[in-house]
Amino acid sequence: MDRDAFRPSPPADVRAEPTDAGTTVVFVRDLRHPPAAVWAALTDPAQLAQWAPFLADRDLGTAGAAVLTLVDGETTQEDPATVRRAEPPHLLEYTWGDDLLRWELSPLGSGTRLTLRHTVADRGMLPMVAAGWHLCLDVADRLLDGDPVGPIRGTEAKDFGWPELRDAYAERLGEG
Repeated sequence: MDRDAFRPSPPADVRAEPTDAGTTVVFVRDLRHPPAAVWAALTDPAQLAQWAPFLADRDLGTAGAAVLTLVDGETTQEDPATVRRAEPPHLLEYTWGDDLLRWELSPLGSGTRLTLRHTVADRGMLPMVAAGWHLCLDVADRLLDGDPVGPIRGTEAKDFGWPELRDAYAERLGEG
C-alpha cells in the first residue's frame, strides 16, 4: 500500500477496567488472519519492527527478560520488559516498563479475535494508549495481508489520524 494513502479504520469498541495497578484499557479487534499468524506478528522481532511502537531485543514467544525500545523518529528509549506468560498461539503477557500488556487470541472462523488488555498507572493515558494501539494494529493487519505500510510511531502518528483517534477514544472512555 502507498503509505501516503493509508488511513486508519474507524474507532473500535473499548472499555476501561479499574485494577489494583491502575486502569486497564480493553481493546478488541477481529482480524482475518489465523491465531498462529497473529502470534508470530506479536512475538517475532522482525515482524514487530514493521508495526509495533517498539523494537524487541528478542522473540517474545518465551518467558523471561527482554528490552523493548520505544522509537520516535531518531529518538529511542529502552525499557525493561518481562514476558510473564507465553502460551502460543493464545496468550502473551508481558511488562513494558511500568505497564502490563496481555494479548489474548481466540479463533474466530478462519481469523482471530484479538483482545489487548493494557494496564497503565495513569487513567488519563488511556485515550492515547488506545489511539496508539489502534494505529499499530491497523498497520499490523496490513502487514499480515502482505500489503505493509511500515511502522507509524511517535510524533509521525499525528499525520495518520492519531489526534482524531485519541479524541474519539477519550469520549468513549469518559476521559473527554
